[in-house]
Amino acid sequence: METFLLALVIGGAFGAVLDRIGASNPSLIGRMLNLTDLNLAKTILLAIGVGSVLMFGGQMLGLVDVGHMSVKAAYPGVLLGGLMLGAGWAAAGYCPGTGVVAAASGRRDALFFIAGGLLGAAAYMITYPMWKASGLLDPIGGGKVTLGLVPGSEFNAISAFPGDVLGLILGVAFIAIAFALPSRLVRGGGDTAALCRMN
Repeated sequence: METFLLALVIGGAFGAVLDRIGASNPSLIGRMLNLTDLNLAKTILLAIGVGSVLMFGGQMLGLVDVGHMSVKAAYPGVLLGGLMLGAGWAAAGYCPGTGVVAAASGRRDALFFIAGGLLGAAAYMITYPMWKASGLLDPIGGGKVTLGLVPGSEFNAISAFPGDVLGLILGVAFIAIAFALPSRLVRGGGDTAALCRMN
């Protein structure tokens, strides 16, 4: 029961942050994807970078248990699914998590998005044997692997480079990119007020 309550509290706090930064706003997602407003992308990169530094730095200091690390298997279906998720995200302005947050904040269109996601999941479950037989779910590159070797973990690594160090380097790189990125790469479309001032 404590785990369930903790999950509710953490999930609610995470949802509130997503809503606060605009991740549940389809117009803001659209402006991010057409590169006219990258502030949300910068926030996402910063969060990933800080999370990586804290996680891998914590592992190096012995503050984070490596046993809690979860690595998903690589297989062709993940690549296909990622493309489908990206296309759906661009079309709807929601990904699964932000759709739930948008529904919780009162957006009715998000309810249709959630219903579509549940129907898609049901269709996948029904047709799972077909996808399994197709080979799209067969592991590639060793399945559950990491880029670098993480001491104490059960996962194989693609390289002998220390995974904790690589995680720190990538985290710092993401933070640097978040600060270096301009607010937009393309002019137009997303900032109506700026367009009005220009005209």
